[in-house]
Amino acid sequence: MLSRLLAFSLVFFLLPAQAFAGIADRIKALAPSAQVLVMDEQGNELVAQNVDQPFVPASVAKIVTAWLAMEVLGGDYRFKTSFYLDGDRVLYVRGGGDPFLISEELEVLARELVAAIGKEPITGVVLDASYYPAQLRIPGIEDTAEAYDAANSALAVNFNTIHAVRRGNSVSSAEQQTPITPVAITEFRARGPNGRGRISLTKDPAVSLRYAGELIAAFIERSGGSVKGEVVTGSVPEGLEPVYVHQQSRTMSQVLTELLIGSNNYIANQVFLEIGGQRLGGPVSLDKSLLIARNMLTEYGLEQSIHIEEGSGISRDNSFTARGLAHLLHYFAPHADLLKGSKGALYKTGTFSGVRTLAGYADTKNHGRVRFVIAIKGNNSALRFQLLNAIKAGL
Repeated sequence: MLSRLLAFSLVFFLLPAQAFAGIADRIKALAPSAQVLVMDEQGNELVAQNVDQPFVPASVAKIVTAWLAMEVLGGDYRFKTSFYLDGDRVLYVRGGGDPFLISEELEVLARELVAAIGKEPITGVVLDASYYPAQLRIPGIEDTAEAYDAANSALAVNFNTIHAVRRGNSVSSAEQQTPITPVAITEFRARGPNGRGRISLTKDPAVSLRYAGELIAAFIERSGGSVKGEVVTGSVPEGLEPVYVHQQSRTMSQVLTELLIGSNNYIANQVFLEIGGQRLGGPVSLDKSLLIARNMLTEYGLEQSIHIEEGSGISRDNSFTARGLAHLLHYFAPHADLLKGSKGALYKTGTFSGVRTLAGYADTKNHGRVRFVIAIKGNNSALRFQLLNAIKAGL
């Protein structure tokens, strides 16, 4: 009887080990050079392959930005844009780095602003973007017309991009909700493709700012107000109190949900810059946010395994290890529902030329919810999901 019990015990303990060996062999056969780590909720490593070799995370870095934002700003935080009116009815607009000043938000903003200041003509609009320094540059952002290369700004609209339709010299808005403006026409004539397309405003921050002012003015007019004067840049006069402060309708949790699903680099770095701005005061700077980020990573013992240069993942100088990111996923777990969900998994993808990454949480039959990190060199986007499916099926 004793020998039978011993034999049963050996089989019981060997089966999980055999299962782990099977899934590890499967992953190695599919992607021998990939970095792969799977951990259960107790921190046990169920699958570990090349886990301490650094990799470029690409947009998986946005998970780190989301974790920092929830820790520093909180899920209920809202970006603000402030409006001031002097005795001559000159309107001053001070940007607060809101990444979601999109047309639908501007419609609400303009309606509430007009209700606050009345419909008498505004004699001029002064745009104050001093919350962001003029020389601010994000590593990895290039001077191109690509929408994902949009420059960050204290005051920008529609993700600092223009979505329009060009037919020869004629330019019209590609969105019913977005009025066309003189800057939009000029910029799209110069750089936009024939037909429908989107361009970023990266070449000149002054152009970006003027476009924001023109679009705000257009929405004020749509809401029954009137703007008679010019749109210029400047500063809010000292001592002038705001007549209206617009709070973004999306909370930080909602902003992060849209960020992690849409993977917008502009939004990611607006959020990342706000982390330093709120903790250390304005104006924002990349150095301030990196200081806060690195201090927090050090506090959690992750300073050697997670290195970031900016908040979106667009820089190839960002460097993670699978073990480091898997440990951060443990701390991010209370916010896992911010991630995109599909077939028993919540995850974020990352894509660069020569880089494919995937990280998040997956539900398994025998180990419950596990956290996983997958990083592959190459351009095989499907392979990372093959590995994820192997993990879910094998555990």
